[in-house]
Amino acid sequence: MSLFTSLHYLVALHQHKHFGRAAEACHITQPALSNAIRALEEEFGTAIVKRGRTFQSFTPEGERIFATAQRVLHEQELLQQDLKSKVDQPVGALALGAVPSVMPIAARFAGWLHKRHPGISLVLRSMSSPDIEAGLEDLSVDLALGYTNRSKPKLAKISTIDQYTERYFLLRRAATPAKNGLRVIKHPMSWDAAARLPLCLLTPEMHNRSIVDAAFAQAGVTVKPMIETNSVLTLGLSVLVGDVSSILPGALVAVLRGYAELEAVPLISPEVLTPIGFMFSFTDRPSHTLRAALNMADDPLWKMHVAAHTGLMNPAPANTRTPE
Repeated sequence: MSLFTSLHYLVALHQHKHFGRAAEACHITQPALSNAIRALEEEFGTAIVKRGRTFQSFTPEGERIFATAQRVLHEQELLQQDLKSKVDQPVGALALGAVPSVMPIAARFAGWLHKRHPGISLVLRSMSSPDIEAGLEDLSVDLALGYTNRSKPKLAKISTIDQYTERYFLLRRAATPAKNGLRVIKHPMSWDAAARLPLCLLTPEMHNRSIVDAAFAQAGVTVKPMIETNSVLTLGLSVLVGDVSSILPGALVAVLRGYAELEAVPLISPEVLTPIGFMFSFTDRPSHTLRAALNMADDPLWKMHVAAHTGLMNPAPANTRTPE
């Protein structure tokens, strides 16, 4: 077994924090992964994993070995991309992370990028803001879409490309279904009025929930949700089949356009505007795949597409199309 393969197994174990799930992700048996980790421990002469009946954590020495493994694998990927890529034809891997509330836009970005550059092998993961920040720092995430105002003060080496401003809507069942899918009400609602409704909201550890709670606080009210969830899909479905309303950003409301039973009401007083953008670790040696992704993130055609699927969910402009 090559050293690179063993290091990949180590990184998978760090990511999944479980021998069985890490082995499954690497398409090997659990004993094979355990043997590879033990071989690394013998090679470096130190314990890497704190073992009990189940995986506990990495040892301090194991964390140092993991950090080095990430750098080694990153350099290996850069070299492979240099050898395989041609001008405007990048070949290689790209790890893309996104906070749950922006996943619809991240998915569109991944689709556009693959169509433009089919040689890029993409992995798109839904991640919390802290996990994204950690991933950008330890090089397990190449590019992330999320809350740029949260990360800038914490990660000085992180660069950003602004994408759109997140606006918020009350999602509720319509009194009568619309003829052409979800109806967007022109007359806005105050956050104070929204607080009086039975609500389904994200759980408190989600950053999007902290934004919502801050808006309620600014309006001088507090809420006790009827339903709390860490799944953005549950927000929409709870409104669709239950007797609750919810608060969603425009990108998520846009995904529900086909549901005539629903309607979205813009929220004001206060007007909450949250910047969303791509984040990446600053480097003078970006990979070919990252460079291609950054170029597309700044492409005016892509930004027109983003604008059509966020904000007030206006119909997509006629000249908005996927890249050739």
